[in-house]
Amino acid sequence: QVQLVESGGGLVQAGGSLGLSCAASGRTLSNYAMYWFRQAPGKERELVTGINWSGDFTNYADSVKGRFTISRDNAKNTVYLHMNSLKPEDTGVYLCAAAKYFRAIVPDTAVEYWGQGTQVTVSS
Repeated sequence: QVQLVESGGGLVQAGGSLGLSCAASGRTLSNYAMYWFRQAPGKERELVTGINWSGDFTNYADSVKGRFTISRDNAKNTVYLHMNSLKPEDTGVYLCAAAKYFRAIVPDTAVEYWGQGTQVTVSS
């Protein structure tokens, strides 16, 4: 069993930056590909970015390419999301997730563990 706990959310002005962390306990994260999803009010949950187990491969939604960076530190059992040039449309609850495989499309059925989420609000 893996417990994922996100932190670092908050309120930021448009154009600002924010860093999120996802700390795991229970098992090592090095066995898993890791992802960040977000869910905005009234919208479906969307995949924002993913990283393979070693950190050698990443992918990003078109809407965040060039602004967001995912990284991981397996020694610290933690995954990070650094967000620059934030826009109001980036507002939502950000959730980290662990899955066995690194894919561009990640259905819910592929996710083995979810975090509880952290709120990011970008004001205009």
